[in-house]
Amino acid sequence: MISSEVHTSAAPALDFSATKAVVWLSATAFLALLMLYFIGMDQGAVSVTGDNMYVHEFLHDARHLLGFPCH
Repeated sequence: MISSEVHTSAAPALDFSATKAVVWLSATAFLALLMLYFIGMDQGAVSVTGDNMYVHEFLHDARHLLGFPCH
């Protein structure tokens, strides 16, 4: 059977308003800076997390990738 009905579904319109863009960019920048601070705060020898080195060792490769000295 041949049907002449064409089913079209329109995708919902995307909201590209400046206000929404500013909110998303601000949230992304804040989270990126928070992550950068968390990676950079633990200096190894002068660790802010106490005597253990768990945080430093967990973030060790990321610190080198971002150029933080830790040795």
